[in-house]
Amino acid sequence: MSPSVAKSYNIYVRLDEQTVHNYFNHHDPAPLYKRQLGHEFEQYIQNSLLTSKRNAVIKYQFICLDYSDKRFIVPVTQAIRNHFNVKKFLKLEEFKKFKRRTFKLLMASLCIVLSLQAILPYIIEGMDHRMQGSLHNVVDVFSWVIMWKPIDRLIFYWNPFKKDIHLVDRLANAEVVILEKNKPIAKENKKAS
Repeated sequence: MSPSVAKSYNIYVRLDEQTVHNYFNHHDPAPLYKRQLGHEFEQYIQNSLLTSKRNAVIKYQFICLDYSDKRFIVPVTQAIRNHFNVKKFLKLEEFKKFKRRTFKLLMASLCIVLSLQAILPYIIEGMDHRMQGSLHNVVDVFSWVIMWKPIDRLIFYWNPFKKDIHLVDRLANAEVVILEKNKPIAKENKKAS
């Protein structure tokens, strides 16, 4: 397999009268297309993608054994898309909050460091040369320590947020393939309205 070909991950969902209601929260009285996904179904979807890469293609494979089961395709698709669009919105808000808090911490640390560096010459003015050097080294070390955490967070901690946002976006917009008696009969690329 060439590196440019993305691996495909299929999430199989059986649609019939007996199983379709098990995919949703049993306490949600909303119509099927507006219902919350059940925890077990969401865990199944997440576990199906544990080893997926960033460029992997995700497909929902809806299995319809009878013609009458096709009536569940649109509501289930819409419920899945709505669920993961809400998750994406929440992840984006969480990422914004993370950036805002980290930049505030960085600015507070920078203000402390700059004020220490501005005050230091006035403090060490009357001291002997060795004490001046020692105090200057203490302030330098303290400056590195206080600046370390916000810089570390800005450089390394943002990637999991981006990865999660990308994954829920792909889950919300994944292609739907409809299988009837083990034969693909149709593909739906559009979002259900």
